[in-house]
Amino acid sequence: MQSFNFLPAMMPGSAVVFASPHSGRAYPPDLLAVSVLEPLALRSSEDAYVDCFLRAAPAAGASVLLGAVPRAYVDYNRAATELDPALIDGISSRGLNPRIASGLGVIPRVVAGGRAIYRGKITQAEAERRLRLFWHPYHTKLAQILAQLRARHGRAILLDMHSMPRDAVSMSNQHSTLRPDIVLGDRFGASAHSTITDAVAEIFTQAGLRVARNSPFAGAYITQAHGQPSMGQHAIQIEIDRGLYLDEARVAPNASFSPFCDVMDQIVRKLAALGHDPAARQTLAAE
Repeated sequence: MQSFNFLPAMMPGSAVVFASPHSGRAYPPDLLAVSVLEPLALRSSEDAYVDCFLRAAPAAGASVLLGAVPRAYVDYNRAATELDPALIDGISSRGLNPRIASGLGVIPRVVAGGRAIYRGKITQAEAERRLRLFWHPYHTKLAQILAQLRARHGRAILLDMHSMPRDAVSMSNQHSTLRPDIVLGDRFGASAHSTITDAVAEIFTQAGLRVARNSPFAGAYITQAHGQPSMGQHAIQIEIDRGLYLDEARVAPNASFSPFCDVMDQIVRKLAALGHDPAARQTLAAE
């Protein structure tokens, strides 16, 4: 099985790269053999079909990096050190953070709803094998892409694409009548320059989608590790409300999926065009 799936730009011209680390839906046989969950339950942690929204990117001059294995197997959006002692034999409980404690480390113990994936523990050797085969190659490739974009354009813009359960959005905005369709996470400005986040927000808003920033999702490991605005390397996590296109119970496209893909085609072309904009480059250079 591949470590990642890479779709190069047809004619490289944009400083933008799109990534979708959680849309992998090829479940390794070894996971299916040991999991106590049915395949449909395992899929509840996917950013299902988000990769389909990036189909217009290569023709627009932007490359795409996709996670090859599902989040239930390896979570590319966690640090390699976020190992769960409740799942992996021989791991110390020192340095336990809330993500690991809840079962959402780099090798997840649970899927959505806190449902356990395994009956018992896995070996440390198995965890290290997954990281070696999948996690490390993915992040090495992503770092390489960003370095190449910086060398070619003087900057790089990573748009890290995810999806969020409709319930999560509802609960976080229970005191507001306006549910966001899109949540942009730039770690409160630490992973991307505000000029770029503003421009991304405007593109989604012009498409008729409601945009929130940094709440309830401010960005996780990928934006933290790869967003370095002082070096001209910007990373924004983009969360899309699954209710816009997905039947979450069946983890299957709903009736709005096809028209929403068409909307996303236009959005992705405009996002890729941000990497071509000389005015934006001059603004950032001046600041």
